[in-house]
Amino acid sequence: MSLTYKKIDVVELSKKLNVSQVTIRKYLTKLETTGMIKREHGYAILHNEDDITGRLAYHYASKMKIAKRAVELVNDGDTIMIENGSCCALLALELAATKKNLTIVTNSTYIARSLRQRQSSFQIVILGGLYQTDSECLVGPMVRTDAENYNVELFFIGTDGYNSRSGFANKDQMRAQAVRDMANSCDKLVILTESEKFNLHSTIPLNIKNKAQLLITDDKIAKDTLDELMQKDIEVLVV
Repeated sequence: MSLTYKKIDVVELSKKLNVSQVTIRKYLTKLETTGMIKREHGYAILHNEDDITGRLAYHYASKMKIAKRAVELVNDGDTIMIENGSCCALLALELAATKKNLTIVTNSTYIARSLRQRQSSFQIVILGGLYQTDSECLVGPMVRTDAENYNVELFFIGTDGYNSRSGFANKDQMRAQAVRDMANSCDKLVILTESEKFNLHSTIPLNIKNKAQLLITDDKIAKDTLDELMQKDIEVLVV
């Protein structure tokens, strides 16, 4: 699957996975009950491309590798910030499985809810703001006001795309602004994203060039992109 959110044909999927169409339909039905996809006659598609649950389905294996590597940067007892990307959501789940006594500052109600269900030793701080229903995150000026009360070493973020001129970007103006506002409270930004995002040019630059940056991505990243990032003093970890 790709980030074009194309329709997935049942027959095509059956051939690719070498399983029967009956089996494919059974699993698609299960996925539909989670709200992750919407089924139509003969195909399936993400229910909503902004829905965090649906976005987790894309490049899941790569995102899990990225999340597991990111966990290694965090120690028991740390205070960190996490925004609402899908890689960030998987990072939160890995933290819940492997760490204790963390304080998580986030604008993602999805992450807060997931952590509450899995880890009782965490202190979870939700930054206030306007609630975006599909992405399950909070945006607006209250995010900045609340984030100013914290000073953390690491802030984990995702990205919707990359441009050589303007850097990492988001497709949503208010979510991009939330990242900028939260970034003012950290020492280093850790960008978690699958390499395919470097083929996408989202329209709203994050404008985070003034912060130390560490990128964690998968091994399909192009060499010229890797060289460019390193020339910009962006540390890169490839998994």
